[in-house]
Amino acid sequence: MTIKAQPAPHPLFRKPVIALALAAGVLLAGCGGGSAPTTYDLSAPRDFGRIGGSRATLMVQEPTTVQALDSDRVIVRDSSGALSFLGGAQWADRVPKLVQVRLIQTFENGSRLGAVARPGDRVTPEVQLLTDIRSFNIDAASGMAVVEITAKLVGDRTGDIRRARMFSARIPAGAVDGTGATQALDRALSQVLIEIVRWAR
Repeated sequence: MTIKAQPAPHPLFRKPVIALALAAGVLLAGCGGGSAPTTYDLSAPRDFGRIGGSRATLMVQEPTTVQALDSDRVIVRDSSGALSFLGGAQWADRVPKLVQVRLIQTFENGSRLGAVARPGDRVTPEVQLLTDIRSFNIDAASGMAVVEITAKLVGDRTGDIRRARMFSARIPAGAVDGTGATQALDRALSQVLIEIVRWAR
């Protein structure tokens, strides 16, 4: 789903962004100037089956991440580890916020509607789901969309870590433009979200 939106300046990088020439020959530009970028959304997986297990109330917190990924920009990492914005594309919200919302919706789509809460809901959860986004970017060297998220189930009253695991997915991006990159990242995230929901049941 795409929505036209006005560009939102982001103070993340103080220095000019260096364009990356990918194997596909796509030029990556910085976030300044030009026409308004196309805004892309992330989706919550459906039709992956009913999720059984405990009916304990689970609070899904907003994921933590490094500053570079805490933005609405589509990120590309080159072979040296340097980060760049993909020109002409942005997300509908900050990546951590979008991931939190789609994770909650994935629980709901697995028929766990009554057992999932978000901060601000007037409920007392038994368990909190804490996540950290380690990677959410296009890897320029391989042309793959890479999503890595760690998850912890923590007792709300005791603070003890009951379970912890890292989830990851890599999906070929094809043409590394706004549509190709964002669709590949969306598919990679969907795979990770389903795995997290099944693991957390």
